[in-house]
Amino acid sequence: MAKCLALSLIMAGLFIGLVSPQWNILNPKWGKSVEVVNRPEWNILNQRLRKGVVGDNLKNYCESWRINVELNNIRGFSVVPQECVDHVKKYMTSSQYNVDSVRAVEEIRLYMSGFCTLKDDGKDSWIFDIDETLLSTIPYYKKHGFGGEKLNVTSLEEWMKKSKAPALDHTLELFHEIKNKGFKIFLISSRKENLRSPTVDNLVSVGYHGWTRLTLRGFDDELVEVKKYHSMVRQQLVDEGYNIWGIVGDQWSTFDGLPMAKRTFKLPNSIYYKA
Repeated sequence: MAKCLALSLIMAGLFIGLVSPQWNILNPKWGKSVEVVNRPEWNILNQRLRKGVVGDNLKNYCESWRINVELNNIRGFSVVPQECVDHVKKYMTSSQYNVDSVRAVEEIRLYMSGFCTLKDDGKDSWIFDIDETLLSTIPYYKKHGFGGEKLNVTSLEEWMKKSKAPALDHTLELFHEIKNKGFKIFLISSRKENLRSPTVDNLVSVGYHGWTRLTLRGFDDELVEVKKYHSMVRQQLVDEGYNIWGIVGDQWSTFDGLPMAKRTFKLPNSIYYKA
């Protein structure tokens, strides 16, 4: 009798999910969080999902969601679907995340070795983003829902002011390789200008040095879309005569718009989306 009741509740939960805006997997509005407290039928369903009744389907869904974020098919989400937070957390702290990042770096090395013929006029340049490219904010997100909570910008900036973000080792090594080849390195970040001092301190403390310019968002830029802001800064570099050979970043907004670099390389990041 108990098994029949549980099965009925699960089926009822699935049916409710088809019409309920709270069930993220079946709801195309991915960004909304799921609230299951005081809903016993949802609690039973979630327990069964995580214990494997449809666990494989959930895992497949979350991996598909993550991959489509990387492909830029899923855009503008404010939070990771609640069902997928654990999946994203496991990926972003896994050896697979490191392997994926290292593979991207190897592709950059291959590109530099075979396709970059520098003019040696002091105008060959390369652009790096900062967060999840040179520095990791994963220690912050470990304590703040791993993308499942709506971002508290004030809290994140307070953490950034402590200058404790670790370097991403694969790009730290790449940074110096590119610099030593004669490229002028430009750092373009959507961090605000008031974070300049702690950002510089953080970068230097973990081993970055020798960049040509660090551009952060000034007061006039704060309401500008991230992709438009990056595009504007690149245009300034081109106007100054710089030849942009490559861009490395974790967000598609780092690359969007004109002028474009000769090549762009995206590092994995499924935690947040910046438009």
